[in-house]
Amino acid sequence: MSVLGLFNYWIVIVLMMLGFYVVIAQGNLVKKIFGLNIFQVSVFLLYISMAKVDGGTAPILAPHISLYSNPLPHVLILTAIVVGVATMALGLALVVRIKRAYGTIEEDEIAAIEGELP
Repeated sequence: MSVLGLFNYWIVIVLMMLGFYVVIAQGNLVKKIFGLNIFQVSVFLLYISMAKVDGGTAPILAPHISLYSNPLPHVLILTAIVVGVATMALGLALVVRIKRAYGTIEEDEIAAIEGELP
């Protein structure tokens, strides 16, 4: 398999590391949520890339078709997308509440207000 044939997996790795970096390196809570979303999208791409069968068709019974693609991973990813959108909405709503309570959305400033940092 050539490097070009692995293009989807390279994109998955880049997106996964980018999302992980944003979550680790940023102190802003909104940026952390978007970093988690980037990471989540990379997992979606990974599952969809693995589910692709070369030459496979939709699982519709026909006498001349012998190779089928499994639709289950795609259905699971659709469900995961819905859950991801709901999770992001909940996370952003929590950030709004944190902003009202502490006046900031920076992680280190919140920790200082709580007395965890000097």
